Amino acid sequence: MFKIKSLGVFCGSADGKNPEFIKDATKLGRTLAQNNIRLVYGAGHVGMMGAVAKGALEAGGHVTGIINTLLQDREKQLFELSELKILPSLHIRKDAMFEASDAFCVLPGGIGTLDEVFEIMTLKQLEEHYKPIIMYNAHGFWEPFRKIVNTLIAEGYVRPEHAQLVTYVDKIEDILPTIDAEIAALEKKIQADLAG
Repeated sequence: MFKIKSLGVFCGSADGKNPEFIKDATKLGRTLAQNNIRLVYGAGHVGMMGAVAKGALEAGGHVTGIINTLLQDREKQLFELSELKILPSLHIRKDAMFEASDAFCVLPGGIGTLDEVFEIMTLKQLEEHYKPIIMYNAHGFWEPFRKIVNTLIAEGYVRPEHAQLVTYVDKIEDILPTIDAEIAALEKKIQADLAG
């Protein structure tokens, strides 16, 4: 049994060019359902977002979709979610996803996904949260992202330890165990700090 009860998933609303990513998103959704972990995501019904939600729903999982009014007006829901929250702005939507999630996983996506990742990393850097952030790096998808962060470190704009704000994994099967390991390490550190 895993430590988290909900996972926020950031990903694209497009299929992308690699069909393996859609399969991976579906597999993640199924994995969450099988482990009784609620999926929290951006409520899209197509692309990577649709795949992860369908995977969870088809396996009997609980899916919370959080969307803002502008995007809801542009998209028509094609399937019933366990819970749908329609909020007035993108900022409020992101805050709601943050509050509803015990940890985060980043699948392939576009500019919106990058926006979400950088915001959640910034909040962690500022120690406003300690939630695990997992970058699903199959086929090296997030290597350019890692290179950008390393460049910022090399140029003195980011502290070296902040490279550890996110963790990269290559397999869907590694996401939940990696989150558990990070939470266990954090709990151990807190206990040591209290004892010391």
